[in-house]
Amino acid sequence: MTVRVRFAPSPTGDLHVGSARSALFNYLFARAKGGVYILRIEDTDEERNREEAVRGILGGFEWLGIRADEGPFYQSDRKALYRAKAEELLASGGAYRCVCTVEELDARRKVAQAEKRPYRYERTCRDRKVPDGVPFVLRARLPEDGEVVFEDRILGPIRTGNRELDDFVILRANGTAIYNFCVVVDDVEMGITHVIRGNDHVANTPKQIHLYRLLGKEPPVFAHIPMINGPDGKKLSKRHGAVGVLAWRDLGYLPEAMLSYLSRLGWSHGDQEEFTLAELERLFTLEAVNASAAVFDVKKLEWVNGRLIRRLPAADLAGRIAPMIAARGWDPAAPWLGKAVAALQ
Repeated sequence: MTVRVRFAPSPTGDLHVGSARSALFNYLFARAKGGVYILRIEDTDEERNREEAVRGILGGFEWLGIRADEGPFYQSDRKALYRAKAEELLASGGAYRCVCTVEELDARRKVAQAEKRPYRYERTCRDRKVPDGVPFVLRARLPEDGEVVFEDRILGPIRTGNRELDDFVILRANGTAIYNFCVVVDDVEMGITHVIRGNDHVANTPKQIHLYRLLGKEPPVFAHIPMINGPDGKKLSKRHGAVGVLAWRDLGYLPEAMLSYLSRLGWSHGDQEEFTLAELERLFTLEAVNASAAVFDVKKLEWVNGRLIRRLPAADLAGRIAPMIAARGWDPAAPWLGKAVAALQ
């Protein structure tokens, strides 16, 4: 079996540290296994999509040296496929039409909230005959009993009772597919064998496993990598210095420093702190990824970057900073540049 993995960002913002780490881990796993690395842009949220975000993702890949074997593929080009697969599920009984109105569902949610219980769709339309001409959504027909069990390669066994899930929507009334359905259809069509992503997606996994089975396919192997927190233990945000990776490039950080540091956010190889991309491709294993949250520390990144800068030949470093010199209106070919770089190292 050929390993096939994907990195599937939504183009709603910069390629930030957490996404870049996910992109890197998928890439390294594919290279370590002699597999295929796919880039898929999940751009179905038309209101939040930003064209400059796509450019930022591709630019971040180029700067870090990560190369996709296939893609980029765009979900916005695959809407007809999602509708066709949803209709197949409807025909096979794996999905059904729901005509409950937004107002009806909101009223039920308010009742559940007042009773201090989680709201789950009551399956009102599960066995109802829906008349023609009435607006509807499509819902997945999930088992009412039993449980979903999967062995996560990092977190271990995870069990979810089917009564904790509801028959969730897969196709909106306007004919557009929901995130979880798009993801599963794409993973099936692209032959994805391993899904490596942040553990904030664990809650989506039982639903997606049901969709694989409703489509008659075996689920891939799942590996949920740890979240990245700031030094204060809280979720990483801009106040911790979490900006897009290209912002770090513009601040003068080396791609080798960013790769080395990203690789250590949840993975390790002994006490080694600095790696070339070729070394990471050879050494990376999922078994060495920790389950506990990683900590992003700007000072540690600065330390790694400083060590690598001091080891670069002055001419190499001068060549790397030449675009920044030119952007400030100075002559990057000036003879003083090499001397200044050598002195500052």
